[in-house]
Amino acid sequence: MSTPADDLATVVEGLHLDDARRHIFLCVGGGKCAPVEASEAAWDFLKRRLRELKLVDVEGGVLRTKAGCLRVCREGPVGLVYPEGVWYRDCTPANLERIIQEHLIGGRPVEALTIAVGPLAD
Repeated sequence: MSTPADDLATVVEGLHLDDARRHIFLCVGGGKCAPVEASEAAWDFLKRRLRELKLVDVEGGVLRTKAGCLRVCREGPVGLVYPEGVWYRDCTPANLERIIQEHLIGGRPVEALTIAVGPLAD
């Protein structure tokens, strides 16, 4: 019989939370930085594309989080990639493809879309 702790450990293991190479957050909330429809379309694209590229739920993969608000509220949808702490503007599906290819896979932030860089302090 499994316990809640066993179930949690199984979920954590399946998501590869301890060995992901990057984590992207995408703001989809409120319609302040971008129309809700555009934000949701960007989120749907990001989820689908990361799955197609087999970057989800694998060792060394990419975590993704749908955020209600990243508090920038301009030129959205706004995205954020860790561990580098790169903040992106205008995360349309076309721009997300660039972010996926160049940053999430290639390790090079997309300067043309970058609005700030703020890695977390140790």
